[in-house]
Amino acid sequence: MRRVAVLSSAGSTDTSDPETQTNVTAFVQALQQLGWESGRNLRIDHRVGGNNIERIRKLVAELAALAPDVIVTAGATSVGPLLQATRSVPVVFVNVADPVGAGYAESLARPGGNATGFVSFEYNLSGKWVELLKQIAPNVTRAGILRDPTISSGIGQFAVIQSVAPSIGVDVSPIGLRDSGEIERGIAAFARFANGGLIATASAATVFHRDLIIRLAARHKLPAVYSRRVYVTSGGLISYGSDILDQFRRAAGYVDRILKGEKPAEMPVQVPTKYEMVINLKTAKALELTIPPSVLARADNVIE
Repeated sequence: MRRVAVLSSAGSTDTSDPETQTNVTAFVQALQQLGWESGRNLRIDHRVGGNNIERIRKLVAELAALAPDVIVTAGATSVGPLLQATRSVPVVFVNVADPVGAGYAESLARPGGNATGFVSFEYNLSGKWVELLKQIAPNVTRAGILRDPTISSGIGQFAVIQSVAPSIGVDVSPIGLRDSGEIERGIAAFARFANGGLIATASAATVFHRDLIIRLAARHKLPAVYSRRVYVTSGGLISYGSDILDQFRRAAGYVDRILKGEKPAEMPVQVPTKYEMVINLKTAKALELTIPPSVLARADNVIE
């Protein structure tokens, strides 16, 4: 019986959170296809940190004490504490924006330590969010950027957005994500002036506060672009980003290889192979927006 631990750092602290359940189910099903079945030759221990760093540290210690064969973790918030807790147990991460910049890997080609996995996106994707905002809402001249300045990927995403925005006539303003109060104050202050839109960059904090961000965007009539499908299925306007489910399925392949003896240090960190655009037309109607046919034609999923 082999043992795999799974630690999700974003979303709810409840393992019944719909997105968490969907991701873990995809991972478990992919393992089954590779011959690993929970209860037969595999035990899976699943914990959810909920973007609470103290809770995550506690869960990291708890999972490390179980001495699993592999730990799979989703989101950058939990990778750092995991690597502080163990440099011997193999770690496979998914949905991490900048593992080299954050110090989790020496390089994408040769990670060098006990961690490898799957990058959530490349930074140039951030510029496409600004372009997409302008395409769906041509009157937008101001963009409020919800970003986490305490992580390297938050800084990197904002830098790319800043570099792209002037060329398409958009001024950008950062909005902090420290807690719900900061988010509410930041969006309310931004919304006092006309022709604004929002971009919710990729981070555990934006996923954790997604319902609040979507609610505030609707209240202030702000078109908003998101990095993941889950925002749009929860009522957000439009998303463009990597297919997270695909990353969980691919992570099962890495776990299989590690259980058969391969070392994370020699397994390249993989970049996304599948990106998807999701549009919520009900939300567009509420915002009195008409999505251009050229954008609709590129959508992988349209919610009516």
